[in-house]
Amino acid sequence: MKKEQQEAVIEAVLFSMGEAVKISKLAELTETTPEKVNKIVEGMCKSMEAANRGVTITQIGDAYQMCSKSSMYEYLIDITKSERKYTLTDTVLETLSIVAYKQPVTRGDIEQIRGVDCSHAINKLIELDLIKELGRMDAPGRPILFGTTEQFLRSFGVKSLEDLPEVSQVQKEEFREQAEQEVSLKLDI
Repeated sequence: MKKEQQEAVIEAVLFSMGEAVKISKLAELTETTPEKVNKIVEGMCKSMEAANRGVTITQIGDAYQMCSKSSMYEYLIDITKSERKYTLTDTVLETLSIVAYKQPVTRGDIEQIRGVDCSHAINKLIELDLIKELGRMDAPGRPILFGTTEQFLRSFGVKSLEDLPEVSQVQKEEFREQAEQEVSLKLDI
């Protein structure tokens, strides 16, 4: 294997792994010796430094790891603080709508409305800080009650829950018909 190919393999592996890779493994992948890998990585580091790249390769014991240069720290902090954009699946969005309009609501209530298990959707919404646990219902089993968060209001551009769009009578009728059709299909099976 040519030196350029060995460099490319080392760079790709270190970049993809995101963690330290043993020099012996890099030697195996590049069909060379650990001593030769050390020389190749040393040359790669010099090239990265000369080109003023934002990454470098660091030796950690008997392994190498590709990492950001310490001079890039402030930029990394800025990007991690920036607001992330998430795309909500139809399932997660439907679950969120039920919580928003019916809160406080239990997992059982949501599953009764949707007709399917909602564990994943609820966990995702909690992770995204769009819903939270409000407490427990005073009923057998003491089920958890869920409601929306301030982050929900910010994300959807409403000041309060009263500002949520009203569901029209026509939409309610369409929803009722869809639900009846789904129930009749399940009963036919």
